[in-house]
Amino acid sequence: MTELKFVIKTMFIERKDMYISILFGVLAGISTVAVFADSAYLVSKAALLPPLYILVIFVALLKLFTVIRAFSRYAERYYSHKATFTILSNLRTYFFTKLEPLAPSLFQRFRSGDLLARVVGDVESLQHFFLRVYYPPIVMLVVFLTTIIFTAIFSLPVALILLTGLIITGFCLPLIFAMKQRGIQSNIRQIRTQLSTDTTELLYAFLDLKLYQKLSIKEKALSQTSDVYIGEQQDRGKQEQLNFAINHWVSLVTSWSVLALGAYLVSLRELDGVFLAMLVLVSLTVFETAAPMTEAPSYFEDSRNASSRLFSIIDEAQNQQKLKGKNSLVELNKAPEMECKNVNFYFPGESRPTLCNVCLVLPSGSKTAIVGPSGSGKSTLLHLLLNLYPPSSGTIKKQGQSLADLDEDQLWKNISPVLQSNHFFYGTVRDNLKLAGKNISDEEMIEILSSVKLDHLSLDSTILEKGGNLSGGEKQRLAIARAMLKKGSLLLLDEPTSSVDPITEQRVMNRLFTQAKGNTIVLISHKLTGLERMDQIIVMDKGTIIESGTFHDLMERKGYFYEMKKIEKSVFYN
Repeated sequence: MTELKFVIKTMFIERKDMYISILFGVLAGISTVAVFADSAYLVSKAALLPPLYILVIFVALLKLFTVIRAFSRYAERYYSHKATFTILSNLRTYFFTKLEPLAPSLFQRFRSGDLLARVVGDVESLQHFFLRVYYPPIVMLVVFLTTIIFTAIFSLPVALILLTGLIITGFCLPLIFAMKQRGIQSNIRQIRTQLSTDTTELLYAFLDLKLYQKLSIKEKALSQTSDVYIGEQQDRGKQEQLNFAINHWVSLVTSWSVLALGAYLVSLRELDGVFLAMLVLVSLTVFETAAPMTEAPSYFEDSRNASSRLFSIIDEAQNQQKLKGKNSLVELNKAPEMECKNVNFYFPGESRPTLCNVCLVLPSGSKTAIVGPSGSGKSTLLHLLLNLYPPSSGTIKKQGQSLADLDEDQLWKNISPVLQSNHFFYGTVRDNLKLAGKNISDEEMIEILSSVKLDHLSLDSTILEKGGNLSGGEKQRLAIARAMLKKGSLLLLDEPTSSVDPITEQRVMNRLFTQAKGNTIVLISHKLTGLERMDQIIVMDKGTIIESGTFHDLMERKGYFYEMKKIEKSVFYN
């Protein structure tokens, strides 16, 4: 139950509706038993030709119990479902608030299909916890105990038989079924995750699979996973039907036992025969409240597994939150100084370090280029400077304060980033540029678009989701325009013009550097031309810094950077 603590805590936010639904559920169960008890007694009593007023009284009680039963059942359904939907809403909100801080690095830890299964499937599964797991045992226990006390007034042995039936159908059988369901539910959860992951990958990679003529292979694998999932679901259905059959069989055996014992007691004159039919119908009716217990083990395991999977993300969010302080940055408007000291970084599940013992200083207002072969850790270092995920060891400081101690909103407030992958929302050019600030005028946006050679786009031009109607170069220039409009004092640029032609690149970068004069700039680039303007150049290879200095220092040193420059000249200029 430890996995379900946060679910129960969230559930009790709506305790008023919960208590009301339980109250009406108990009232509906008791009134149902009372209707059948009254009916049986009325029929038996009428056979003995009692005074008319006695029959009138019991007919009136029968109508009263019927009305109470109908009203209670409606109210129970209304308040229980109202509580369930509100609980589900609270769970979604709670989970999102815990998930949102992890969003920048989430896809480094989980596959998108797995995330989809958790965010949608697992949260959705928890809606059944109150209605199918928490609520039925309480109602069953109260109704059963009330009925047993009522039955004991007429016959203590019959009451003991009902108590035995309660223990078997309400506790023993559900416990046994829960143990059997644990393995089944775990398999279903894993296969459903795999199915969701495979489906997501098929949709994302559809074009590539089609072009490389491998679509049929992926579809076949997906179909096989689907067949396995369907088979597991069928096994689960068979198990539930078996649970239902055994539970009802025990209920009927209990009722037959009540009938046999009651008849025996009547023959011994220890029980008035007029009550025999009433006790039998009471035993048949009260076990209706135990029927939902046949489904409880399945829903309990489903909820427990879903909660456990969600906890694996929530715990991580809470642990990261504990590491973060609430300190504000000093001199927010000043170009910051950044420092990395003995920084190491491993991606989750990898034994090979992506960054190894990185030490560097980015002085305030300096312009630094980070170069090196593909896979040397340049982009990862930039992500750590953005605090998208923390270093495995070592410290990264901004203005002398560790990034781990800084509030993220304050940290990102004056950063203008251009990453390799920049998101664009469906809407207009104006909508996407407004991300840089609410108070930016149309004139500013038009002037910036012109400076990055996007004059052909008007502010009302439509941008499709993820910039689907833009070329690679247009996406990069639009991202640069957005960064320039933000006017941050720290510019982090990751291959900002890799898809832009040389003439346009020179014009855009000149404008960018002119506007960012006095700001701290970090530029990641595979191109070595134009780096003469940089204050320092950091050369990386295999996650480590192997050289650093100005352009002229590195060329005179004739080391790794010098060799890279020679290769670039031989490839592009010969």
